[in-house]
Amino acid sequence: MLYQIKIRQTLDATWDEWFAPLEIFPQQDGTTLLRGDLPDQTALHSVLNKIRNLNLELLAVTTTDSDDHT
Repeated sequence: MLYQIKIRQTLDATWDEWFAPLEIFPQQDGTTLLRGDLPDQTALHSVLNKIRNLNLELLAVTTTDSDDHT
């Protein structure tokens, strides 16, 4: 399933390994989108735990089937 996670803080490419396999997309409004396929709920919770442990502000989590993403 394709996940898109929006956080309030700006992250750059130096965080790529930390949030792999998600890609990091800094936004002009100072937020960041983390986007990519996660295999299961355990992987999602792992990412959400990292966000919490880094004291980042979670704004949104959205999903779509991977097949719908082009």
